[in-house]
Amino acid sequence: MSMLSSIAQMFGREPGRKPHDSLYAPQARVIHEAKRDIKGKKERVAAIKAERDRKMSYKWRNRRWASIIIVNALFVISFSLDIQLIEGSLSASRVMGFHFADLNAALQVMLAFKEILINLVIGTVTVLILWWVLGGRTFCSWVCPYHLLSEFAEKIHLRLVEMKLVRDLTMHRGVRTVLYVIFAGLAFGTGYTVFEAISPVGILSRALIYGPGLALIWVFALLAYEVFVTRRAWCRYMCPIGLTYGMVGITSPVYVKYDLKDCLHEGDCRQVCMVPHVLEPTKKGFALKDITALGPDCTRCGMCVDICPTNSLNFDIKGLNKLL
Repeated sequence: MSMLSSIAQMFGREPGRKPHDSLYAPQARVIHEAKRDIKGKKERVAAIKAERDRKMSYKWRNRRWASIIIVNALFVISFSLDIQLIEGSLSASRVMGFHFADLNAALQVMLAFKEILINLVIGTVTVLILWWVLGGRTFCSWVCPYHLLSEFAEKIHLRLVEMKLVRDLTMHRGVRTVLYVIFAGLAFGTGYTVFEAISPVGILSRALIYGPGLALIWVFALLAYEVFVTRRAWCRYMCPIGLTYGMVGITSPVYVKYDLKDCLHEGDCRQVCMVPHVLEPTKKGFALKDITALGPDCTRCGMCVDICPTNSLNFDIKGLNKLL
């Protein structure tokens, strides 16, 4: 998959069909041809069964949960004890004197006020550099408190689907792009940051730090929708913050690398992925190269890395191997 295709998918375009053989890089073509030769053989079936029978690792999941809890707890503790090391919330904060501002929130504010605010510029540059280095949507899975709640809601949803009490419905991913434009237009037209008033990220962050309010009703309603209708509805299909950070991560040096050679293409990685369209190259015959960097919409959550026993998916840093 080319970078342009990955960006288009981030904005909502549906994944394409299996590519023609002429588009494969030479090394990828050799691997695909070898895998066609063993199609349907007992060895591959046995390997897939062994893969699914193994105990899944939770290394990256546990690290990610710890990160979300620790980051948000630092805000709560700092405010509760009035030690002022960390002030504000995830929307805008000051950490040991350094300004930090959520990029989407800063954009909303500047559109609403129709001017460039210097403190926001300083804060956004700091955050921009941080999330560019780590990979834009790393914020979603390693910091965002709603992501953690949504993950538990997803588990309940999938259990209800298994019991055939609900259906696992989907939405068009282009909804997120439409909402991004709508909220930007509302901020500019009304002079009010409409999105910040309904953003579950900001609502939860402020509720944890300053105490709960009526806005939490909206968060619980959203979680209920994800439990009974569409799993990961907000994070996967709707959240403008995710799109903002996805754009930041287009050229990020940290990414999840897919190695075609040993992949069995059983699809378990796509089942656990919050944004499965980024894992299109893992489908049999879809990878154009033997080594592929997953697209910028990837949240770097590590769930696909945890579930893959053949190490076909791993975190990597661009250029590091050349330096070493």
